[in-house]
Amino acid sequence: MPEAPEVRQPVAEQPVVTPMRIVIGLCLFAPFVAMLWVGSYAKADPAFIGIPFFYWYQMLWVVVSTALTMTAYQLWQRDQRARKAAPKDGGASA
Repeated sequence: MPEAPEVRQPVAEQPVVTPMRIVIGLCLFAPFVAMLWVGSYAKADPAFIGIPFFYWYQMLWVVVSTALTMTAYQLWQRDQRARKAAPKDGGASA
């Protein structure tokens, strides 16, 4: 008589949208919103060391964008390590 096939527990998939990934998305999206909303910085005052607001605001976002991108990358690396370390069988043991 043939043996019954092995019954496997369904594998629980990890969610695609997690709080960490939302933070990563916000870090990457914030510079776009800041730069595309031109009306918020299309003015000359307040000047900073003689540089009109319009220019120094954009240069400030170069630095801020770099920091946010580096933060997003570090969070992504942490998220990927956590996903690889997660149990593959959904936490169920035989």
